[in-house]
Amino acid sequence: MRRVGVALSAAGMPHDLAWSPACRREGLAYEEADPARYSHVVFAGGPVHGWQIREVHRRFAHCSRIAVGVSVDDPDDETVAGFEEVLAGAHPGIATPDLAVGAPTDEVLVVGVILGPEPGPVRASVTKWLAGLDCGRVPLDPRLAASDWEHCATPDQFTSILSHLDVAVTTRPDGLVLGLRAGIPVLAVDPVDGGGAVTAQADALGWPALVPADEAREPEILDSWWRWCSSVQGRAVAALRALPVDDGTMRDMLKALKAGSAG
Repeated sequence: MRRVGVALSAAGMPHDLAWSPACRREGLAYEEADPARYSHVVFAGGPVHGWQIREVHRRFAHCSRIAVGVSVDDPDDETVAGFEEVLAGAHPGIATPDLAVGAPTDEVLVVGVILGPEPGPVRASVTKWLAGLDCGRVPLDPRLAASDWEHCATPDQFTSILSHLDVAVTTRPDGLVLGLRAGIPVLAVDPVDGGGAVTAQADALGWPALVPADEAREPEILDSWWRWCSSVQGRAVAALRALPVDDGTMRDMLKALKAGSAG
């Protein structure tokens, strides 16, 4: 549809882009488009069959109707015949490059989403907030499973994914730790009232982007930390947190092992 819009604008043809409800983030919804305002309808992309296409023909019966970049499974289908012109991208025995190949798009931040499995108000608040962000969301599960292709088999595979992200959002302590280990800013939300393991790790690592459970229901607080994590400052602080930390734990372990051996 964007490709069609660019072509119409270049040709000086006034037009509106009407979105289906499931896809619409902004702009005109298909149901809100007044058929009386238009002389032509261009149906862009998707298969030409089914009740949705029949509804287009019914609502815009007085308009000249053109289908472009669509797929046609049955050329004899009545929905295909309803268009004056069908410029198919996929047709039995014929295929042309999909129009989306040359469509304009904008780059947005890519965000790894690492949530705990437990349902609850904090998870519901975070997922609702995430749905409103203009970003590429990548659901991630840090649990390893060598026999399941949907999971990483090694820690190296998982941290390699994280290293290609811009930001992580997590309710898990391992999501916070591994995100910082990869050098990316992490918006950490503690799902435990009063603070749990996520808060403990944020304190231990000196990481500021922590939202307590009782504040996770406030979108403006999540927005504030999102802006910080997306900023140059947030990325710089995250890069510093990726450096190795010597807290003495390994020395204590070795000391305990040596003591045990001596005994």
